[in-house]
Amino acid sequence: MCGIVGAVAQRNITPILLQGLKRLEYRGYDSCGVALHVDGSLQRSRSTSRVADLEMQVEKAGLAGFTGIAHTRWATHGAPASHNAHPHFSRERIGLVHNGIIENHDELRAELQAAGYVFESQTDTEVVAHLVDHIYTGDLFETVQQAVKRLHGAYALAVFCRDEPHRVIGARKAMPLIVGVGKGENFLASDAMALAGVTDQIIYLEDGDVVDLQLQRYWIVDEQGKPVEREVRTVHAHTGAAELGPYRHFMQKEIFEQPRAIGDTLDGVTGIMPELFGDKAFSVFKKIDSVLILACGTSYYAGLTAKYWIESIAQIPVNVEIASEYRYRDSVPNPNALVVTISQSGETADTLAALRHARSQDMVNSLTICNVSTSAMVRECMLSYITRAGVEIGVASTKAFTTQLAALFLLALSLAQVRGRLSDEQEAAHLKAMRHLPVSIGAVLALEPQIIAWAEEFARKENALFLGRGLHYPIALEGALKLKEISYIHAEAYPAGELKHGPLALVTEEMPVVTIAPNDALIEKLKSNMQEVRARGGQLYVFADADSKITPSEGVHVIRMPEHYGLLSPILHVVPLQLLAYHTALARGTDVDKPRNLAKSVTVE
Repeated sequence: MCGIVGAVAQRNITPILLQGLKRLEYRGYDSCGVALHVDGSLQRSRSTSRVADLEMQVEKAGLAGFTGIAHTRWATHGAPASHNAHPHFSRERIGLVHNGIIENHDELRAELQAAGYVFESQTDTEVVAHLVDHIYTGDLFETVQQAVKRLHGAYALAVFCRDEPHRVIGARKAMPLIVGVGKGENFLASDAMALAGVTDQIIYLEDGDVVDLQLQRYWIVDEQGKPVEREVRTVHAHTGAAELGPYRHFMQKEIFEQPRAIGDTLDGVTGIMPELFGDKAFSVFKKIDSVLILACGTSYYAGLTAKYWIESIAQIPVNVEIASEYRYRDSVPNPNALVVTISQSGETADTLAALRHARSQDMVNSLTICNVSTSAMVRECMLSYITRAGVEIGVASTKAFTTQLAALFLLALSLAQVRGRLSDEQEAAHLKAMRHLPVSIGAVLALEPQIIAWAEEFARKENALFLGRGLHYPIALEGALKLKEISYIHAEAYPAGELKHGPLALVTEEMPVVTIAPNDALIEKLKSNMQEVRARGGQLYVFADADSKITPSEGVHVIRMPEHYGLLSPILHVVPLQLLAYHTALARGTDVDKPRNLAKSVTVE
């Protein structure tokens, strides 16, 4: 969440800052702003609307400069309001933007108020701006190094000073921040996508780093203040994926990109082998005796699905933990476990913190399933599998989820192979099924007109239940999450067998009950659960495999899936749930790609 762009150049960098913010909009935000060094003073413009509106404000004010910083904010401390929007100034001398949370901001605020500083916002960020001004030594680089020693929490900072034109200082701790290296100009950003078309020479700062950007050069010091060299990488950040094309929303586009995304994720997989996950994978997989999966939100549901696959196929016990909870309880560490993190961005703060907590308990065998090859999670894990979903702009994850599932299924098969539980015939059958996934998903997408008709009914409801059994219970969880994320309809998911243990009390004719009904070993049990709903007047909306013998009747609405897909069925069954959520939100007129209160990349705890 939040986005930072900064620049020092010999040209007007206002368009670069604003374009960078536009490319970071996918992260989610509720205010935005830009500040520039103009004729010996700091000037800024802030907005609680979209970046496009900020751009009009800037153009009207004629703001232009060679040095500046910009920001998209997702509110934590203080409501989404202009006075809380970044950049924050201190005494018109220091300008600063910040991602993260400063945990000791109350203590610092009291100290600075006693020193005469007047606060205009409720943010923790303004505390940092005043702190930098308070201890300013005449050298901004040295000052920021001193200031960050006083900060507790997580931060990525971009700071500039009225008295030092052509200089921007960056600092990071537990928040992503990169340097873009140009010719006679240098840049800061939250990720490389913000600088696409500006520079492809990228430095990934490490925890504790402070960087001094000037026109012709840059300096980096580590947490101890010692000069360090960080690798300059060539990173081609593609912007074409950020174009809508014929689609109304990015979420719709990304739902329909899933056949391509799955195909790309599986491209080059000609056989099942541990080396798909890294050169050391065989030796790691050989010695582990369990798997611990750490993830948040949609990625957590991918982990729950993987638990079924790994335990069934590889016969290895699996624990799945919500990353934000894992490090705050007394868990029992197992050095022989494989720690698997799942994250679209690879920068999810809670998941990174959980990974580091596991490592601190001597659980060193780590693997990440991630969509960004240059992310912190990939750099910190021993092994990795990079999904190739492409850039996902919509806040509600779709193609990132299904590509995570594809990667996790490969992991289950690879673990099974190492343990001698995967025959050649089974491997061939699984590979054939995986290669057919893009075609099968395409057939599911063709169900869209029928789903639109259901969405018109759902749009008039305020509550919904989702039911699944076995492998499909996590998919029911994901379907409920999608509906509430973007349509704001209250939705909950349950294992269908749990319905009679409480949730059945909610069922009336006003309660739509979405049921995932693959033709698997639990289909007869599921049919009994469906009868419990009908007996109470509930309306069933069933996604049924073609051969499941579930027929439409009064109160039972059925959409038939093209085919039963065995163990890979969850990947197919989640697609119509995504479409149902999308079209329901569309009918209700919500902001599909930027739902209220949510951010795409959750980089704060």
